[in-house]
Amino acid sequence: MAEITKEDIQRTADQARLALSDEEAASFAVQLSEILSFTEKINEINTDGVKPTTNGNQNKNVLREDKPIKWDKREEALNNAPEQEDGQFKVPAIMD
Repeated sequence: MAEITKEDIQRTADQARLALSDEEAASFAVQLSEILSFTEKINEINTDGVKPTTNGNQNKNVLREDKPIKWDKREEALNNAPEQEDGQFKVPAIMD
C-alpha cells in the first residue's frame, strides 16, 4: 500500500507555492493515502480476456453517405425570401 507522508504533502505544497499548516498537511496525507489504497483495488480486478480500449462504445459512422443531388426547388425557396437578386437571397450588408 502506498503511504503518503506529511512531509510529502509539505514538499508538494512548497513546489506549488501553497501555504499549508501542519494540521492541513497531516489531514491531506491521510486522505490521499486512503484514496491511493482505494485505487489499488483496481489491480485486483481480473481483466483476462478484456480487450484494451479508450472508449467503451463501439461507435460507427451512423450518418448517411454524403451524395450530391440536384435540387430543383430553388424558385420555391426564393419565393419565401423577403428580397432576392440574380437568383440568390439578398441580405443587408454587414460591412462597408
